[in-house]
Amino acid sequence: MTLDEINKLDLKTLADWPMPTKLGALALLCAAIVVAGWWLDWRGGMEALSAAKQKETQLRSVFTTKKNQAINLEAYTKQLADIEQAFGALLKQLPNKQEMDALITDVNQAGLGRGLQFDLFKPETETVSEFYAETPIRVKVTGGYHDIAAFVSDVSKLSRIVTLQNIALMPAKDGVLNMDAIVKTYRYLDEEELIARKQAEIKAKEAESKKKGKGKKK
Repeated sequence: MTLDEINKLDLKTLADWPMPTKLGALALLCAAIVVAGWWLDWRGGMEALSAAKQKETQLRSVFTTKKNQAINLEAYTKQLADIEQAFGALLKQLPNKQEMDALITDVNQAGLGRGLQFDLFKPETETVSEFYAETPIRVKVTGGYHDIAAFVSDVSKLSRIVTLQNIALMPAKDGVLNMDAIVKTYRYLDEEELIARKQAEIKAKEAESKKKGKGKKK
């Protein structure tokens, strides 16, 4: 049925239309109903269905994640306990503030015990980190190669954490060597130091916030 034929149709004579015309009109009416239904009702339902499917996928993903966490909870708990135990063991290797002098003495005695001569043993300014502090010590020793190597080994075997950095060996007279190095010792911060550090950080943030506020007012 052409567009021109459709325009010439008169609904008043619907009963007199030939059968092919009636069938064509019925098909057009059905198509119009389907399109109207889609536009007025079904489209919103399809969009809602699509959104619901996406939400279902997200919820399934969250459920799977939480289910795996629940299944592995015992393993996670044990892993956390192992980490805390390892951290505690490492923390015990850090002396407190009162024990630092003894640790520095141990480093010095390790060199003297190997027959080394200390030309320089100078603790530098302490550097404070989040929960520990480190003290670099500039050392300069003179001795034989094997004695210096034994000293380095002895320092590494101390019960506390001590590291040697920036090691420089230079030959001296009579077959001995000079060694320049930085010995770093570490200690953990006590409760009072941690509290003071947190308070200082809070004050610094407050001061920075006030400074920014004044800048905006200008």
